[in-house]
Amino acid sequence: MLSGKWKGEILWQLVDGKQRFGQLRRAIPEVTQHMLTTQLRDLESEGLVKRTVFPEVPPRVEYEMTPAARALRPVFDELFRWANAHARPEPGADAAGKADDKLP
Repeated sequence: MLSGKWKGEILWQLVDGKQRFGQLRRAIPEVTQHMLTTQLRDLESEGLVKRTVFPEVPPRVEYEMTPAARALRPVFDELFRWANAHARPEPGADAAGKADDKLP
C-alpha cells in the first residue's frame, strides 16, 4: 500500500492538515510534478488521501489524509523518534556539528 519512494513523504506533509498541490511540490522539491501527481492518485485510490476540487476558476484542489491514513500517525511519530535517535552526524562534523579542521 505504501510502496513507492514518495508516498511516505507525501503523507508526512499532510499530517498537519490540508495542502494544495503547489504546497506539496514546494515541500518536497526532489519529486517531479509527474511523480507527485502519480503518487497522489495512488494514495487516493488506496483510500489514504482525499482530493477535493473546488469549482473555481482556476480550479483549486486540496489534498488531505483520510481517517485510515490518520490512523498511521503513531507510526510516523515513532519513525520520526527513531530517526532522530539514530541520526548519523554529517561526515567531517564534530560533536558540536562544526567542521573538523584536522581533516585534509
